[in-house]
Amino acid sequence: MYGDRLVRLLLAGALLMTAPGCGEIDGGDPREHSGPTGGWRTAGCQFSRPAQFSTVGGRSMPVTPQRLAAAIERIDRGGRERFADSFAGLEVDQLRVRAIVYRVPSEVFDDFIRESAEDTCVVVRDAAHAVAELTRWHDRVVADLPYWDSRGIRIVTVGSRHDGVGVEIGTRDIDRIRREFPDRYGADAPLVFVEEGPVRPLTPETGD
Repeated sequence: MYGDRLVRLLLAGALLMTAPGCGEIDGGDPREHSGPTGGWRTAGCQFSRPAQFSTVGGRSMPVTPQRLAAAIERIDRGGRERFADSFAGLEVDQLRVRAIVYRVPSEVFDDFIRESAEDTCVVVRDAAHAVAELTRWHDRVVADLPYWDSRGIRIVTVGSRHDGVGVEIGTRDIDRIRREFPDRYGADAPLVFVEEGPVRPLTPETGD
């Protein structure tokens, strides 16, 4: 599902690190031309559409219609490659047959969303931080993992939130991180701390 574009870093014996893609901005910084704040909807949201379902293993599951999926792909790719200083992420509401795009207000990116959406429903919501900014913070925290490990602080996950709230840090030492991270990154750093236990690999069940 497109709903969760979080970039996760899992520490489970081996360390797997990924980061959200970003590209240069086409035609300058979109934030120079601010778009509407508070959110808006594309014209396609004026029409109601029945949800589509697929049966898998005897269970009925909602699916994303092809036209909406294509619009999502265009917006996601363009947001990351051309408007990374505005685009934060997106999610899909399959039951309401719509996409929700989070962005730092930008007139030119808003125009791109309207064009890319065509006749589909896209709800646009404000975000505090865009993918380009969160990528930099994500990479900085990842680069500091050996430092935090040397201090005995166990970081389990690092992921940029698709709603632009910040970079989410999952840790087993949340009290220490809340005390020590502001000293290193500043009190205003867009970092969100969540308590998370160690990643445990699945083990096969044993019979009698």
